[in-house]
Amino acid sequence: MLNNFQQKYYLAGPAIGASLKITASPVEYNYSSFITIDRYSDVPVYLQVTNQMILAINRGILKSAQKLIGTRQLADQLGIHRNTASASYDELHSQGWVEILPNKGTFVASFLPKTVPNPKRENHYPSRTGYSFKKSFLFDNPFEYIDCRYVWNDGSPDIRLTQLEDLSRVYSANLKRRSNRKKMGYYNQEGSEYFKEQLAAYLAQSRGLKIEPSNLLITRSMEMSLYMLSEVILTAGDLVLVGELSYFSANMIFQKSGSKLMTVPVDDEGMDMDHVRKICQNHQVRMVHVSPHVHYPSTVSLSPRRRMELLRLAKEYGFIIVEDDQEYDFQYDKPALVPLASHDEDGMVIYVSSFGKSLAPGFRTGFIVAPENLIIELRKHLGMIDRQGDVLMEQALGELIEDGSINRHLKKSLKIYRSRRNDMAVRLMEELGDEIDFQIPNAGLAFWLTWKKPINLYKLSQLALKNDLYIPKTLLYQNNKLTGMRVGFGHLDQVEMEETILIVKEVLKTLAH
Repeated sequence: MLNNFQQKYYLAGPAIGASLKITASPVEYNYSSFITIDRYSDVPVYLQVTNQMILAINRGILKSAQKLIGTRQLADQLGIHRNTASASYDELHSQGWVEILPNKGTFVASFLPKTVPNPKRENHYPSRTGYSFKKSFLFDNPFEYIDCRYVWNDGSPDIRLTQLEDLSRVYSANLKRRSNRKKMGYYNQEGSEYFKEQLAAYLAQSRGLKIEPSNLLITRSMEMSLYMLSEVILTAGDLVLVGELSYFSANMIFQKSGSKLMTVPVDDEGMDMDHVRKICQNHQVRMVHVSPHVHYPSTVSLSPRRRMELLRLAKEYGFIIVEDDQEYDFQYDKPALVPLASHDEDGMVIYVSSFGKSLAPGFRTGFIVAPENLIIELRKHLGMIDRQGDVLMEQALGELIEDGSINRHLKKSLKIYRSRRNDMAVRLMEELGDEIDFQIPNAGLAFWLTWKKPINLYKLSQLALKNDLYIPKTLLYQNNKLTGMRVGFGHLDQVEMEETILIVKEVLKTLAH
């Protein structure tokens, strides 16, 4: 009886002795020199080893018919379990990259699998559908990605400051915990009750929101929250008020629902409430979208007087207030004003925010705070588009709140962001003070810059790109009355700030000629 190896090579190719020149021992070098294990990768360790072994074979590091080291030695060199090493060799064997000879060892195969697909396939997947479908030009992606040494953004945290060890420790513990395994076996659109309890307590302590877990809906992101809200509370023709300059993604979502947008002037005190009243006197307003803590893009805060006036107008004219609060945790000099939702006694405010913005992207989540009857309806929609959710992630976030890790990390990172904000202000004033005006923001992770003399911001961004600084078009605001730019500082260290501002300074000199 021939085994699988014998059937493959005795019947389909040269004799083993001729094709596989067996050496007595493997080449002596450490496999860790070309195999690296990433413990944080989603790819299982045995497949990481498998893929890098295949790469080593293709590059000639491991040669045809060469004997490989044993699984025990491989495990020792890579710092992995021997079973993992065995699984890697088994996978290589199943794919045809190695041959396992009883009592002799594992060898690189003489006849390696083809890795380049045949381009002359008779059958190919169709390039276009055979039917028509609705297209949304409104949702054309406004974001771009260009690989540059430096990038300016609209205000995001620095991933380098993230406490990855704490995050991975808590998540890994939840993944291994036996009591959590049943949560992976069924769909749960309700989310983690434990996380909602911890988040409700956190919001009560940090933002003055006296809510119950039943007032919370957990979502994947701010944009997902706004999209679901627009599906439930907006219909075609509804009038939505937004700032004269406002968050483009939110505006796209509201327009997708068929709503009509009307802009309201924004000054140093935030949205102009006198203007809102005038609109309400002549139109039926369904919703006002406002960011009272840190307006996007100008970074101003809605004054206490205007906050109270907005609540009075909502009660008088019956419109919904969607309070968009993305950057509440990033507060530097003055105590933060509590959200509008904390003063709402008439059920007119829907509070939309995110949790863990200072954490790694995969650990952030969005949430909605609203009266329970609206949360129940929103949960129905969430159950259709995201039934599974991420209960284990929510469980881990809940533990980070309960053990105080979130507060410790936020306090530590705030010191760094405050320092970066101050450094950015100094650099802007020293290098660009003759060209721009700006106010030092009390909160958030971005500056709002306005040019004293109009310049072509698109040309500025293109010239900056040639100098390895990418300035996305979404940061640029220009019309016949305004030349402005939103520039984030949170993701830049001191050296990166200096170099990027100097690039802009040189570009401005070029534009002046």
